[in-house]
Amino acid sequence: MELWPWVTAALLLLLLLVQLSRSVRFYSKITLYCALCVLASTAASVVCLLRHGGRRVENMRIIQWFVLSFKYVFGLRFEIKGRQKLELDHPCVIISNHQSILDMMGLMEALPERCVQIAKRELLFLGPVGLIMYLGGIFFINRQHSRTAVTVMADVGERMVRENLKVWIYPEGTRNDNGDLLPFKKGAFYLAIQTQVPVIPIVYSSFSSFYNPKTKLFSSGTIRVEVLDAIPTSGLTVADVPKLMDTCHQAMRNTFFRISKIAQENGATAGQGS
Repeated sequence: MELWPWVTAALLLLLLLVQLSRSVRFYSKITLYCALCVLASTAASVVCLLRHGGRRVENMRIIQWFVLSFKYVFGLRFEIKGRQKLELDHPCVIISNHQSILDMMGLMEALPERCVQIAKRELLFLGPVGLIMYLGGIFFINRQHSRTAVTVMADVGERMVRENLKVWIYPEGTRNDNGDLLPFKKGAFYLAIQTQVPVIPIVYSSFSSFYNPKTKLFSSGTIRVEVLDAIPTSGLTVADVPKLMDTCHQAMRNTFFRISKIAQENGATAGQGS
């Protein structure tokens, strides 16, 4: 019995469903996104091992090259304002809002030189994805054990100063697509004050106009990104953590509402013109 007619029929049925069903389109794109993550991680791991032989921050540029190709597959554009503020020759703590699994593309779009991230330890065990994160020098924290997390953060502080690293943290601590920012956790601000390095906030506009798991929306779109002015921590102590955290949260929240409104208005205008 010939198999190809059945395969062809199944593919045609899938294409039909993708055209007719919003949910099928959504899950098809999510599946494609996850598959690309695995394929890109595998390929990037091979390149990193061949070029640098192990875990190094320089591998982030290789990872960036692979990940940035994703935006063309999904029709996403990033418009970044203030990118030059990230062109520093000294360590800093970068913080940004965290909305969805698509944030990885936004992070790589803005990634400055010698920058690594802090991620939850569970990601280390995601096969090729965990391997490429390890090779890129990402720091992993076990959020279930506070003592371990504190030890890791102390090590991060020493290494970022010694190796001239920029450290990227999502201070909300988890993905959030509720149209606002969650309260910040203190880790990023303790780290900045501990090392006396500036905090640089980066804000991404809301994804809701093109990506919404609740309504099964996943289309093309434009993300506005704004790099805010660096906030110095020189002379600050642990007692200043709450004030620093509140300053960053207010500045980022105001920016988030402003650029999200502009992005939605531009998206609506583009939709009317198409």
